[in-house]
Amino acid sequence: MERRKSEPLSNLLSQYLRQEGLETPLAEYRAVEAWPQVVGEPYASLTEEVVLRGQTLYVRIRSAAARQELLMKRGYVLQKLNEAAGAHILYDLRLI
Repeated sequence: MERRKSEPLSNLLSQYLRQEGLETPLAEYRAVEAWPQVVGEPYASLTEEVVLRGQTLYVRIRSAAARQELLMKRGYVLQKLNEAAGAHILYDLRLI
């Protein structure tokens, strides 16, 4: 049997997700799930809630000192979360 159109499976899967409208929700899920790995264990243990609304990630942190430290690193954290998501979907980070 002769192959006519051979494509990598990753391309076909990506195309399917885009057609079904699942590409963005999957990237959003990846960004939220990557929070503990991006900020590290000390900050992850102080995190109470991580919610994505629109293109803003809202994170509830118990410690005011940790909140201030993360505010200073906001740009870096957003960049790393977008890299983990595989797309530029987050534009703002609100620490509450």
